[in-house]
Amino acid sequence: MLVTRLVGFLLVALLFYFCCFSSRAAAQSGTPAWQAEWEKTVARATNEGKVVVSVPASSEFRKATTEAFRKRFGIDAEMITGRAATIVRRIADGIKSDIHEFDVHIGGSSSLVSGLLPDGLLEPVSPWLILPEVREPKNWWGGHMWVDRDQTYIYSSQAYLTDSIWYNSSMVRPEEIRSYNDLLQPSWSGKIGFLDPRTPGAGDSTWAHLWKVKGEEYLKKLVAQKLFISRDQRVLAENLARGTSAMVLGLVYYSYLPFIKAGLPIKPLPIPKEGTYGTGGSGNLAILKKPPHPNATKVFVNWFLGKEGQEIFTRIIGQGTRRLDVDTKSLKEIGVVAAKDQLTIEKFLELENQSEERLQKVRGPASILAEKLLR
Repeated sequence: MLVTRLVGFLLVALLFYFCCFSSRAAAQSGTPAWQAEWEKTVARATNEGKVVVSVPASSEFRKATTEAFRKRFGIDAEMITGRAATIVRRIADGIKSDIHEFDVHIGGSSSLVSGLLPDGLLEPVSPWLILPEVREPKNWWGGHMWVDRDQTYIYSSQAYLTDSIWYNSSMVRPEEIRSYNDLLQPSWSGKIGFLDPRTPGAGDSTWAHLWKVKGEEYLKKLVAQKLFISRDQRVLAENLARGTSAMVLGLVYYSYLPFIKAGLPIKPLPIPKEGTYGTGGSGNLAILKKPPHPNATKVFVNWFLGKEGQEIFTRIIGQGTRRLDVDTKSLKEIGVVAAKDQLTIEKFLELENQSEERLQKVRGPASILAEKLLR
């Protein structure tokens, strides 16, 4: 026992000496400790060759991110897109079977909290943050914000007021929909699409907001409008572009982007008088348990949360970053208001419905009602 303790003591002493020596050497060379760590991490990441990231279902974002990351570091970013519920289930099943396919997941809070957080399938994020521009709270509106109660596992890079309804401008005049009550007009029966609120995503977030501000009876009347409910974002967006639907609830900008680029008549409605909710949208980042490419993971996480990564995400996904050095004012053109441009932190926290607490207290009960009404 004495020998074991002595060996343990010597190992700790050697580790302490090594750390002090490394820090002293870095200081003497004039290189900050974080920079030395970053350079070593990038070199090791280059040897690993790639990072595998689950991202929102946007081909534009996948292409832009892959190209920018490879150009910057010479490392491949394998971006896997798909419905959040499906991807999260695939990730969870893999980790539980000791199959570590993904390194990072970026997406909505609901699927992360329900599918990965409870079973301990996530790594704490803070130890992976190296660059001062990412690590220091002063560079973020509101400092560091988290989805989970522990403020450890799900980092929220975005904060904005969401565009809750998009419309086909050849079928709808904006002044016709100034309140959620206007959706109940007989003329809109059979002409409203809705991203299925029974699955994690902007659909259940929008449904929960309606449950909170309008109540259960309102949602019963809305369902009676013969909603077109689908889990396929592409189908919903295409229906709106073609005029099969006059309006769609629960989809966000990036789902419509290909049709907007094609010049089709799709626009966001002004926020109804009852208001909308605050969210981090699809910009929540989590590092998966035992990532197979740990160094490339560090590089990607710091890049994505840095200025370049957040500029790409904000521009293509159309959601408002909390980074103070990224301009978000142009998002107003697509019906999105970045929290840092208009809200106090206190007001955003009052309006948000994506935190673990709000998921349980608001979106949970609303989801139960959705299951009941949409059988």
